[in-house]
Amino acid sequence: MAMELEEAEGKTVLCLLTDPDGTPLGSSVYLPQNTEPQHLQQIVNQLLKNEERLPYAFYIQDQELLESLGKYAEKKKISVEKVLNIVYQPQAVFRIRPVHRCSATIAGHREAVLSVAFSPDGQQLASGSGDTTVRLWDLNTQTPLHTCTVAASLENFNVGIHRQGSHQAIHLLKSVICLSGHTLAVTCVKWGGDGVIYTGSQDCTIKVWETTQGKLIRELKGHGHWVNSLTLSTEYVLRTGAFDHTGKQYSSPEEMKKAALERYNKMKGNAPERLVSGSDDFTMFLWEPSVSKQPKTRMTGHQLEKHMEQKK
Repeated sequence: MAMELEEAEGKTVLCLLTDPDGTPLGSSVYLPQNTEPQHLQQIVNQLLKNEERLPYAFYIQDQELLESLGKYAEKKKISVEKVLNIVYQPQAVFRIRPVHRCSATIAGHREAVLSVAFSPDGQQLASGSGDTTVRLWDLNTQTPLHTCTVAASLENFNVGIHRQGSHQAIHLLKSVICLSGHTLAVTCVKWGGDGVIYTGSQDCTIKVWETTQGKLIRELKGHGHWVNSLTLSTEYVLRTGAFDHTGKQYSSPEEMKKAALERYNKMKGNAPERLVSGSDDFTMFLWEPSVSKQPKTRMTGHQLEKHMEQKK
C-alpha cells in the first residue's frame, strides 16, 4: 500500500478499522503515530477499492479524530500497546453538475436582444433590444413589480439564458417594467450605482432612467453616429460588491450590503458617477450625467482605418 507516510522513530500504533456497524475492514495493522485523518482516508479508499476517492471521518470512542494518532492517544491517555479501534464514517459527497441547457426563456422583445446588464444587487436584469425598448426583469419573485403598458402588441422574441459551468440556473419569467423612448435599436445597457440605468442606442443618444418607475430623467446628446459601448467609473466596485482582495467573510446579507455600499461610497468619494461612451463616429465622450447633460470632454484619436481593421 503506497502512502506518503514515514514511521516516526519506529513508533507505531496497532489499529483496527471498522465501519459504523462494527464490521472490520481487514485485520489489525500497525500504523505510524504520525498518521493523520487524510492518511486514513487514503488507506480506507484503497482497502475498499473505490474507483473514485471518497471522503471519510474517523472516530475513536465516539470522538472524532482531527489530529495524528500519537497526539490523540497522548491527549486522551490511551495506551498505544492495545488495539485501537477506529470507526470510519462515509461523508456526504456534494457534486455540482454543469448546466449545458437553456434554463429559462423570456418572451417580450419584438426584435433581437443586443445587450443585458444585472442590477448591482443581482435581483433584476435589464435588457436592450432592437425594438427600441429596455425591459427590467425580476429574478427572484417572478412577478411584475409594475404593470408594463405598451401600445403595440408584443410579438414574442425568445431570449435564451444559458449557463455554462457550475453556476446556479436562474429563472426569468416576467417583465417588471418597459422603458421606451429610443427611436432606434438599443445597443448597450449599464446599471449604475445610484439607482439609474444608462442606455445607448443607434439613434445616437444616451438615456438615463430611474429604476423604480422607469422614468426618463436625462438624455445625453453629442455623438454623430451609433453609440456602441458604455462604461462606468464605478463598474469595478459594482461588480465586486462587498468582496475584495482580503477575502473577508460576512455573517448576513445585510452586513454584505452595508460593506458593499461603504466600498461604493469610498470609491466614488465626493465625485459623481462618471460615464464614458464610445461611438461609430470614432469618438468617446466623458459624462457626469447627474451633474450635466453636456459632455465633460470629447476624446478623439480613433480613425476609420483602424475601425475597419477591427471589424474585419
